[in-house]
Amino acid sequence: MAGFLRWLWKYRNFITIFVTPLVILPLPLVIDGPEAKCGFAIILMALYWCTECIPLAVTALLPVILFPLMGIMQGSEVSIQYLKDSNMLFIGGLLVAIAVEHWNLHKRIALRVLLLVGVKPALLMMGFMGTTAFLSMWISNTATTAMMLPIAYAVLDELQKTEAEADDLELQRGQTNEGFQMDETKGITTEKVVEDGYMLAEEKRKKREQKYSNLSKGMSLCVCYSASIGGTATLTGTTPNLILKGQMDELYPGNGGIINFASWFGFCFPNMMLMLVIAWLWLQFMYLGFNFKKSFGCGSKSDGDRAAYQVMKNEYKKLGSISFAEGSVLVVFVLLVLLWFTREPGFMPGWATVLFNQEKEYVTDGTVAIFMSLLFFIIPSQRPQCFGGRTGDMNGESLKAPPALLNWEVVHEKMPWNILLLLGGGFALASGSETSGLSLWLGQSLEPLKNVPDFAIAFLICLLIATFTECSSNTATTTLFLPILGAMASNIGLHPLYVMMPSTICASLAFMLPVATPPNAIAFSYGNLKVIDMAKAGFVLNLLGVLCVQLALNTWGVAMFQLKEFPTWANVTTTKP
Repeated sequence: MAGFLRWLWKYRNFITIFVTPLVILPLPLVIDGPEAKCGFAIILMALYWCTECIPLAVTALLPVILFPLMGIMQGSEVSIQYLKDSNMLFIGGLLVAIAVEHWNLHKRIALRVLLLVGVKPALLMMGFMGTTAFLSMWISNTATTAMMLPIAYAVLDELQKTEAEADDLELQRGQTNEGFQMDETKGITTEKVVEDGYMLAEEKRKKREQKYSNLSKGMSLCVCYSASIGGTATLTGTTPNLILKGQMDELYPGNGGIINFASWFGFCFPNMMLMLVIAWLWLQFMYLGFNFKKSFGCGSKSDGDRAAYQVMKNEYKKLGSISFAEGSVLVVFVLLVLLWFTREPGFMPGWATVLFNQEKEYVTDGTVAIFMSLLFFIIPSQRPQCFGGRTGDMNGESLKAPPALLNWEVVHEKMPWNILLLLGGGFALASGSETSGLSLWLGQSLEPLKNVPDFAIAFLICLLIATFTECSSNTATTTLFLPILGAMASNIGLHPLYVMMPSTICASLAFMLPVATPPNAIAFSYGNLKVIDMAKAGFVLNLLGVLCVQLALNTWGVAMFQLKEFPTWANVTTTKP
């Protein structure tokens, strides 16, 4: 029996692949109609995504096969869903992130900020959280976590080593003085003094190890949590945000571009800052306590503080002065952000509206992202030299043009192409649900929710999403839930963004388990965290995060998007032809 169970576990992925479609096959056979067929495809993909029996990106390709074979959509209609405007925005944003990483600009920014905040425990944690969150707004949370954690551990190791040396030195001085006095006055042997000294040293060592064990746990969690939180602030910060934009454009073509870079940032950045402060206070309480004198370091700096500060200073010196390539990447990055913000700011006509978008939305955030990212393949990585300058003799072979800021080899190596397929699979599911009538059926089935208060619906859905995303990737979670939530909102007369937007943010609140998100797994891999440590800290932070999102939704979210009114563009529940 034990051997059979081991065999089942060993071949579980193959068994899941073949057994799952057979188990749910009665659905399209018993219930006739395109809705049941589309439901079969969605359930199959959901189970494959949750079990990861085949790669997530491969599962995302199933609509290309299933929808045409089941007569839901034509093959050409399905395929076009895999490269929409949101995918272009994703590619452009990632090219910028790759350029920033390639030239180490993110490390320069991180170390510069940490040098400003100092090394006192509370301020150090605050500095790491703020820096990680800011970088995660623009580059992947995985890369941010992988870069920040080694810096954090190097600083903590230096602090602990210097404090241990200071304790040993203090003990040696104390033994010398105490032994001399006691030998003179009381006649107590030197051996007794040494024994007491060793006991005192052992007690101090245990306290010091416990202190830095808590500090390292808190630092690990603060980095991985702030990476997830920071990604919610910008439209390109994490994949679920782009899925929401794509689903909104797919399900509600007449929404007028209600979700763009500026509107998303206006809503999510204050929410991100609030969540970051709450996370910092919670981790401060759990691992550092509220001894403000020790945590914030009122008074002079100790030797340990100076040594740890020197570690960061040395790391910063290794980077050297800012290069031409780093400066060029920074300029392109700043210009991109400015163009995104001013394209359609909302409170006034943007440059795109004035110049290009008078009749239709010709220029989108994706257009801007691709245009600016193309500059990385044009701008040289070194300052061009004058003719006859240091680059060498014009007639000789030593004259060589510098490479561009980016080349395709670097992009091919660092670009997560699988996410493009995941995005496309989600858009194909949404389109298939709408075409087959499944969205309409689901929305009608959920009409009894009309009698439930809006805030209760949003709160319960956010709790469900925050729980589900602990066991599934945030991309798969938003891909599965957003079309259903959109259909439900349209049928009960609720603004779609009132449930879709907080659900998207809550899909990134995966704080409880190491497998929930890559930053958690990276922090867990260092070995100082146990699952129970992450679960205790993450459970409370999940609840606080959901409450924080609800606060944002029902205050400035309502004012920004008029969420209490049902928009005309959301009235798509017409009878199926």
